[in-house]
Amino acid sequence: MTSMRGARTGTGLAALLALAVGGVGGCTVQPVDGDGKGRSPVHIELPGSGGPAATAPAAPVTPTAPRAPAAPTAPTAPTRRSSDPPPPVVPAPVLWGPGATGRDVREVQARLRQIGWLYDGPTGAYDELTEKTVRGFQRKRGLPVTGRTDTVTWERLRGMTREPGHWDLYLMGGQPAAAPDPRCLTGRVLCVSKESRTLRWMIDGRTVSTMAVRFGSRGTPTREGVFSVYWKSRNHWSTLYDSSMPYAMFFSGGQAVHYSSDFAARGYAGASHGCVNVRDEAAIKQLYAEVRDGDKVVVYR
Repeated sequence: MTSMRGARTGTGLAALLALAVGGVGGCTVQPVDGDGKGRSPVHIELPGSGGPAATAPAAPVTPTAPRAPAAPTAPTAPTRRSSDPPPPVVPAPVLWGPGATGRDVREVQARLRQIGWLYDGPTGAYDELTEKTVRGFQRKRGLPVTGRTDTVTWERLRGMTREPGHWDLYLMGGQPAAAPDPRCLTGRVLCVSKESRTLRWMIDGRTVSTMAVRFGSRGTPTREGVFSVYWKSRNHWSTLYDSSMPYAMFFSGGQAVHYSSDFAARGYAGASHGCVNVRDEAAIKQLYAEVRDGDKVVVYR
């Protein structure tokens, strides 16, 4: 009795499986979740099919993280064409210009004198001559030609010159720095100061005219003392140095007061061979016309 029930039970199970799978060997079963949604199919092998008893359920698929949006591309600068107008030039800040006065203006003038661009002053006043000189300096160096000393012009000028001292700032303007030597206060005198580098033409203690001068080098110094004009030569030519000495007024051997084109061109960068050089041709022309043979010459430090 027991064996018959077991047989029927076994047969019944086989029949149910056969109906469920539609045949012997294997099948695909679609499991269902509690919410009624299907999961991935599971493959089951029946006994006797030669495969494993069952295949484990497939692992759920992990969703892919969303891709970050690409960074925006920076806009490309437009290509400049040759026909386009040049970009505007931003002018450098102006430090000093026409109408400015003071010590800083003196320094600009003193530095311009060092490199032979300015022969008068320093006066401390940014006058028309200073503006014209700055224009020439700027043009020579390819800078914007404004006549005003801007930051770029100032840095270029500083780079080409040394720091001016008291002498450069206050004693090179062709004006005496102090009262004349007492020996100049009587009679007709060419009063020459090596300290202030000036020549005063004086008559009985009154200054008639003043002009800037330079002197001999260390090897050929201008002699100091009291002398007198012993010879005047309007178009003198030095055979010793093969050079022109216009408006020469000799006072000590071969030393004379005369016009110097080299002094006019190079300023104090050069020196004479002992003569007293004058660079203002109009001034010495007038002086030459007034001075007489026998007039006193005083050279002092």
